[in-house]
Amino acid sequence: MKTNSLGWDFLKGVWKENPVLVQLLGMCPTLAVTSTVLYGLTMGLAVIFVLSFSSLIVSSFRRYIPHGVRIPCFTLIIATLVTIVDYFLRAKYPPLSRALGPYVPLIVVNCIILGRQEAFASKNPPLRAFLDALGMGCGFTLALLVLGGIRELLGSGSLLGFRVLGESFRPWVIMTLPPGAFLTLGLVVTLTRWIEEKKSRT
Repeated sequence: MKTNSLGWDFLKGVWKENPVLVQLLGMCPTLAVTSTVLYGLTMGLAVIFVLSFSSLIVSSFRRYIPHGVRIPCFTLIIATLVTIVDYFLRAKYPPLSRALGPYVPLIVVNCIILGRQEAFASKNPPLRAFLDALGMGCGFTLALLVLGGIRELLGSGSLLGFRVLGESFRPWVIMTLPPGAFLTLGLVVTLTRWIEEKKSRT
């Protein structure tokens, strides 16, 4: 696929330039909210919404935003969208909102989001900016789902609250704790790099 095509704008964020597994960005929410699949999915969807629409807005108004105040403008746009997400979760899903704690409001300072505004959205037309952001958001969500799935499965023997492993399985308590997050991330990143290296040799 051509690297300047619309399809590449989307797909690069899912795998080749995955913000978590390749660029190692957004580590704070990645490690903090992946104790279960549901928490990871919720955070991922929130990031997709904020990243996609902030990129669309920044790209649409890129010619009208003075260069000297671009970062404050980007931050204001991102903060507005994050507030919408935060209030939506508080109103519709209070338990999820409480479980995610401060990590939804902290999307404002997520380096993935601000970085894509500076590196891509402010330099490209709206459709390309939107697809780039959507791909990066999906890549981020995919990484959170993988990490959350591994940690929840080994930490409790279940997925999305449904028992998967038998009653004889003894949960690995460490997987529900911060060391488990670091261990799982390290193993998944190592596997990703190994797959890429193997593909490059063929």
